[in-house]
Amino acid sequence: MQTSSDRHEYPAHWEADVVLRDGGTARVRPITVDDAERLVSFYEQVSDESKYYRFFAPYPRLSAKDVHRFTHHDFVDRVGLAATIGGEFIATVRYDRIGAGGTPATSPADEAEVAFLVQDAHQGRGVASALLEHIAAVARERGIRRFAAEVLPANNKMIKVFMDAGYTQKRSFEDGVVRLEFDLEPTDRSLAVQYAREHRAEARSVQRLLQPGSVAVVGTGRTPGGVGRSILGNIRDAGYTGRLYAVNRAFPGDQKHLDGVPACRSVRDIDGPVDVAVVTVPAEQVPDVVTECGEHGVQGLVVISAGYADSGPDGRERQRALVRHARTYGMRIIGPNAFGIINTSPDVRLNASLAPEMPRPGRIGLFAQSGAIGIALLSRLHRRGGGVTGHTGVSTFVSSGNRADVSGNDVLQYWYDDPETDVALMYLESIGNPRKFTRLARRTAAAKPLVVVQGARHGGVAPQGHAVRATRLPHATVSALLRQAGVIRVDTITDLVDAGLLLARQPLPAGPRVAILGNSESLGLLTYDACLSEGLRPQPPLDLTTAASADDFHAALARALADDTCDAVVVTAIPTVGEGAAGDAALAQALRSAAAAVPTKPVLVVHVELGGLAEALSAAASTAPQAAPGATSQPAPGTAPHATPGPVEEPASGPPRPPGPPRPAAAPAPQPSAVRVPEGAHLIPAYPAAERAVRALGEAVAYAQWRRDAADPGKVPEYEDIDEKGAAEQIAGYLARGQGLTLGAQETCELLGRYGVHVHRALPAPTPDDAAAAARTLGYPVALKATAPHLRHRADLGGVRLDLADEEQLRRAYAELTELFGTPAELRPVVQGMAPRGVDTVVRAVIDPAAGAVLSFGLAGAATQLLGDMAHRLIPVTDRDATSLIRSIRTAPLLFGWRGSAPVDAAALEELLLRVSRLVDDHPEVVAVTLEPVVVAPHGLSVLGASVRLAPPPARDDLGPRTLPAY
Repeated sequence: MQTSSDRHEYPAHWEADVVLRDGGTARVRPITVDDAERLVSFYEQVSDESKYYRFFAPYPRLSAKDVHRFTHHDFVDRVGLAATIGGEFIATVRYDRIGAGGTPATSPADEAEVAFLVQDAHQGRGVASALLEHIAAVARERGIRRFAAEVLPANNKMIKVFMDAGYTQKRSFEDGVVRLEFDLEPTDRSLAVQYAREHRAEARSVQRLLQPGSVAVVGTGRTPGGVGRSILGNIRDAGYTGRLYAVNRAFPGDQKHLDGVPACRSVRDIDGPVDVAVVTVPAEQVPDVVTECGEHGVQGLVVISAGYADSGPDGRERQRALVRHARTYGMRIIGPNAFGIINTSPDVRLNASLAPEMPRPGRIGLFAQSGAIGIALLSRLHRRGGGVTGHTGVSTFVSSGNRADVSGNDVLQYWYDDPETDVALMYLESIGNPRKFTRLARRTAAAKPLVVVQGARHGGVAPQGHAVRATRLPHATVSALLRQAGVIRVDTITDLVDAGLLLARQPLPAGPRVAILGNSESLGLLTYDACLSEGLRPQPPLDLTTAASADDFHAALARALADDTCDAVVVTAIPTVGEGAAGDAALAQALRSAAAAVPTKPVLVVHVELGGLAEALSAAASTAPQAAPGATSQPAPGTAPHATPGPVEEPASGPPRPPGPPRPAAAPAPQPSAVRVPEGAHLIPAYPAAERAVRALGEAVAYAQWRRDAADPGKVPEYEDIDEKGAAEQIAGYLARGQGLTLGAQETCELLGRYGVHVHRALPAPTPDDAAAAARTLGYPVALKATAPHLRHRADLGGVRLDLADEEQLRRAYAELTELFGTPAELRPVVQGMAPRGVDTVVRAVIDPAAGAVLSFGLAGAATQLLGDMAHRLIPVTDRDATSLIRSIRTAPLLFGWRGSAPVDAAALEELLLRVSRLVDDHPEVVAVTLEPVVVAPHGLSVLGASVRLAPPPARDDLGPRTLPAY
């Protein structure tokens, strides 16, 4: 490494792993003097044409002077970065700071010349685009604000890299060379380009894992049993369409097959490419396997092996080494300690997991960080009967285990584009990058439902093996922010599946109006009450009586669906004595045909011990194998014949049977294939309890409303009286005094005033005479307040005296306070002019290191402090966000004329929220703002108390170059 006194210390924080356009990874790092041989070797593998484009002349080899210049940098005015795979260079980029006329310069010159060189074998992978993002971030850090590049007109690829980056550019042509100049400040377009490239790359990296053309299972035992042998059997029996290999270094040299699968002692011995390796060997043997896979060109690893961060500090370091090792070869990892992956597409049919049965093909994507929860989810969706009945299949399943590399964010990127996935269900025990997850969730939810249940909500400690950023936000706040992003947040696995089945089977409701009909008055009334509890608007239940026939149900459902005042229908049904399976089938057909006539409105069924009906309702679109004519009907794998719904309290399901001995070698078993839905058929979800059906419907109603609102998110208004420049200068002056500080009262008022937030003036009153003088300055009537921390904002303790009309009342109040609570030094009393009567509220803004900037609102006092009744929105807040924010708290009726009171000035309150949002968004150094109380009157409002904290803003990786989490 460079150690000369004229050079800066090696900037290790510039090192990063990036995902390339094709889904592979590369390492970006600074070039040092130790890289001379790597640079020469790299240059020798570049074509003569690429060398010509780089140097504008034939340049077959680098001279010793060139090598010295390209490897010796001061990391300020001269910087070089390399993209590496397997430790070898595949591309380089460098900048040199220049002054007027393009001559070499030092700071404060803010322009630099930039140049790239990419090996021909790696061109088209997005390497140059990734390097441009990183070199631009480095340059901004070193005070460079503008890049210049000279490119030959024929070098279209490089011109496109610069032109597509999204920066503000100027282009000119002189002396046969195209000169490009562009500012490095991120723009909306450059961020959009960056996010689009991130999406393509990460989606492709997951696609390579879920749609491999060849798979090797490393660690397949020679004797039956064991994890590796079981997974090999699961892949084979699922009918995997690609090439499958069994790998075990202990195989005899003459062994060519295992269970009908080609067998090899090493991945290196496989004749042909391997896209994915499933690693099941003990943790201490994994490094050798990774090396073999990397040298053979394997694209990704699914590491089933445990013994990593799940086993303590030593295992955590072993896990970090695993990720670093795999990324050296450009490979991504699912796991370690993973349950596996599944893709039911007929073109793939991959079951590289510990699940012994392949799930039915379907439209639901599943992601689980826990293997046990993954088993429960697969079992619930796979079996007949149980809590929610019917055949609903899975498109893809990913169990991330310790989530060392591939995370829920990556899978979301894949699902967004996946035409086989209509609904995404996720079980998360932690969110490693909440800011990014929220951004991706908002985009995904605008296209397809995303249902999330989060475990470990109240433990306060991340699960072992999960790298999680610290957040100061309570779980309720994080949940509110996820809902703002369109995430359907549920509390249990049962709710996750209930909501997912409805969203996969039925259209979104147009509103909250619900019709209820059925043959049980009591069940109808329970459904009615459940609808009210979920905030829906149910119509009085229609009781068809227990004598109702299938035709009666059909007619009633058809009338309800045709009613313009109905947005959804819940059908309640109890068994009809004596009719059995034939009656169930007739009723199911009646409901399906009526629902199919109006396919734009969702229909749900609440059934009581009607296993036959539940199966009949789903049979039209079952993806289970169809029995041949005359064949005996058999239950689906993992189910009991004639299964009936269990009670609500029943667990989602038991785990699948443990892996047994591998099946004898044989041709792949017939695979489930999607069955075409017959004309007029309609798949209807059935639930064993009214509250479960209605809870799922309530989530669908809220999500549908979010989709409609998201189509017009509103705008961030501009206010002409905002002094952004003055505020920036003021903040810079304050921060020059220290790294973090809470502003004084006068400084707070001045800063907020620059954004049109005016705080009601309060004067200190250390003595009765000072209080009287302050009152004369402000004018009577006044308020006398104790501002000591234990009394501040606690009117219930008696530390506030209001409507003091003259000096006599003021002095009497002053004496009472000091007598009750202590000396003036302990009370810190202030005098403040009276504000118009209204509702006391509180406005807060905070920048959280993980989630970003958050604006919160609630009523002051017990509603906020005791009940936690606050609403939250991500900053920047739009006008529509502000409108919904003040209406989202449970105590909102107090603002809008509850029990005959005068409604408050909601427009003034919304404007205040928008101004605070602008302040925090414009100046991330403002890390916390509290306005309390804000008294909102029928006309106008008064900010009676305010505090502002300044600090250097937390680093925002969403504005920097694309990187994978560091290890």
